[in-house]
Amino acid sequence: MEAVSVLGDEVRRRLYGFIRRAHRPVTREEAAADAGISAKLAAFHLDKLAAAGLLTSRYDHPGGIRRVGRKPKVYEPADTDIRISIPERRPDLLAEILIDAVLGQQPGEDAQSAALRTARHRGEALGAATRASSRPGRLGPERSLTLSESVLEEHGFEPDRQAPTEVRLLNCPFHPLAARSPDLVCSINHAFFGGFLTGLQASGIAAVLAPYPGRCCVELRAAASGASVPGPANGACVKEVCARSAGEPGGTWPASRETTRRRRS
Repeated sequence: MEAVSVLGDEVRRRLYGFIRRAHRPVTREEAAADAGISAKLAAFHLDKLAAAGLLTSRYDHPGGIRRVGRKPKVYEPADTDIRISIPERRPDLLAEILIDAVLGQQPGEDAQSAALRTARHRGEALGAATRASSRPGRLGPERSLTLSESVLEEHGFEPDRQAPTEVRLLNCPFHPLAARSPDLVCSINHAFFGGFLTGLQASGIAAVLAPYPGRCCVELRAAASGASVPGPANGACVKEVCARSAGEPGGTWPASRETTRRRRS
């Protein structure tokens, strides 16, 4: 946020753009000449950009050519990738899963199956790493969800604890890609969460498809007594359920549990 606010100034944006295009260390005098300002004012703005992490600075001769006298201060772009999205979007995670699926597709395996397998393995690795770092011991349903919440928050899912053994995910970090192919993206989400719970060794918690407008298609809930935690859903199942969530023509939203109870009564 600080980096973006620093770039809100037009002069700083021009200085930053000039240094990025230079592809070499730039002195304040060079930057000032391009921006049409004094070297002193350029130095002030360049140091602001460096303090925000957008530039790096050091004392060196430009171009590596040694000259008599003190080395001038030079500036280069920092090796940073800055993105801001509200609500949070994580297309990089989805892209990594799909790339790994393409590279690791097995003989006789179709593309979607490879993606689901890869997503589940990615989730298992995250769950195992979370368990190794936290060392929680035996996990029941409530402690499993408590540990899961912080991890899901880091990945942009905005977990909302509705009950001691139920977590809804109020944001889909893969939107709007999910709207283009809900069956694929929701399947990947479901497989990822199922793998995460397996790697975490969470007891009595299931990743359940529960599509609803404006949030992730998966919820984490206490598994029914004696029921096992389900694996990733297949594409046909998810397509039927999640296509309605993407607002396809003729689609309807799943009835809430409260509405269902009223109908039964």
